[in-house]
Amino acid sequence: MLVIPAIDLKNGQCVRLRQGDMADSTVFSDDPVAMAERWCAEGARRLHIVDLDGAFAGKPVNAGIIESISKALPDLPIQIGGGIRSLETIDQYLEAGVRYAILGTMAARNPEFVREACAAFPDHIIVGIDARRGRVAVEGWASESEIEATELAMRFADVGVHAVVYTDIDRDGMMQGANVEATVALAKQAGLPIIASGGISELEDVRELMVHASAGICGAITGRAIYEGALDLGAAQAMVDAFLSVD
Repeated sequence: MLVIPAIDLKNGQCVRLRQGDMADSTVFSDDPVAMAERWCAEGARRLHIVDLDGAFAGKPVNAGIIESISKALPDLPIQIGGGIRSLETIDQYLEAGVRYAILGTMAARNPEFVREACAAFPDHIIVGIDARRGRVAVEGWASESEIEATELAMRFADVGVHAVVYTDIDRDGMMQGANVEATVALAKQAGLPIIASGGISELEDVRELMVHASAGICGAITGRAIYEGALDLGAAQAMVDAFLSVD
């Protein structure tokens, strides 16, 4: 299980939102490359990047910055989401050195596209499921669909996705702890590796997730907690490593 630092890009800056609200953002850095290098130095084994502007625009907006991060840290796997709506965009990101493309809105709107992407780029596709009160949100969380998160995940159980990033929007950026119950239930019902996101605020939140690694929890994304110093990235990953080596 990986503890994965998040870099959310808005207007070329590293920001964190509260509950996905673009109007409620905190800027933590105007140098995303330096921030990525910091998390790498602190022990990150993967980086989660979201092009927030791209999510609303429906196309990449901060692709240049993402490519710069990839070039600066060629050995650090990067997963990128936000505004990915075509196979061409996925190909461009992979050519730039990104390891995984996250499909969120397209997964909800056009599940067949996920199948096409998995066939074209085996083991490079992650499905992003962002839910508010159990229902999937799309278009940068600006609109809510009628699809249940579990129902959507199960549609991709046999298409070859690398993993699912599951975000509880109500907890995202709120430092209230992860929705462990819903995340574990999703992993068990969908039978897919799940990366938890939203609300992770301290070491105990990571501990509550890691005990369910055998159920399919393969990662935990953290943002505001590491930026504000409430969670030590290196200590969290070391704790997970020690637990899983014993387990």
